[in-house]
Amino acid sequence: MDEEDLFDKIQDMLGKLPDNMNILQEQIDINLQMEYFKAAQKNREKPVENIISKKELLFSDEITKAEKKWLLVQLATIDNIEAFRTIERFVKEGEKDLREWAVLAFQESRMIIESSLLDENQVFISTGLGGKGAKLRYFIVLLSNSGEDFTEVQCKIIQSEFSYIFKQSEAEVEKYDFPGPMATILAIIPIQTPIKDLLNKSVDECNTLGNFIRSDFIVTNVKILTINEIQDFLRKHNISGN
Repeated sequence: MDEEDLFDKIQDMLGKLPDNMNILQEQIDINLQMEYFKAAQKNREKPVENIISKKELLFSDEITKAEKKWLLVQLATIDNIEAFRTIERFVKEGEKDLREWAVLAFQESRMIIESSLLDENQVFISTGLGGKGAKLRYFIVLLSNSGEDFTEVQCKIIQSEFSYIFKQSEAEVEKYDFPGPMATILAIIPIQTPIKDLLNKSVDECNTLGNFIRSDFIVTNVKILTINEIQDFLRKHNISGN
């Protein structure tokens, strides 16, 4: 599917896993990330001098939440350890509804500090589902070949085979669900692992015990799809999921 081709291209582009790679660990809505990156770019085009003098405003009621978001962006884009520590404190102590924005600011600030200290640019990879160490999190949907619900035995086969094969590739399944004629899997997979090959191998192993899983599947690292979103995707691509 298109998503798998994109993942393969990213892996080819990266080649050998760079030492200076940073992966966003948390699950943050991709639209919020895009909003943050646009704000950061706007700030780089017209940075404000002595912005560090305003850092304590983050913890006051003197400015609005929108102004705090902008101040976080401004602090994140300067090479200053005091700004970094301020953002770090805000992640822990600031308003909860600004935490995800602050996490993005913290990540950017840390990269700027590291780039300065190590005298090399840092590589930042972010997805909606985040990651863990040098691995990315993926949401995977398998479909029943018969269009009927997976049986209890089939569910156990999926859990057993996928967990075993994923472990061989240093991948990790975090969660299984079996809604109707589908199986959904939330998994952490090393960024260099060819995800299409991994999933094909896992499906093939399961199908040696009954050919009960379709060969096509859905995989994304943008978000955890709802049942309605999965069904909409299947209809859009003329795939029968039930």
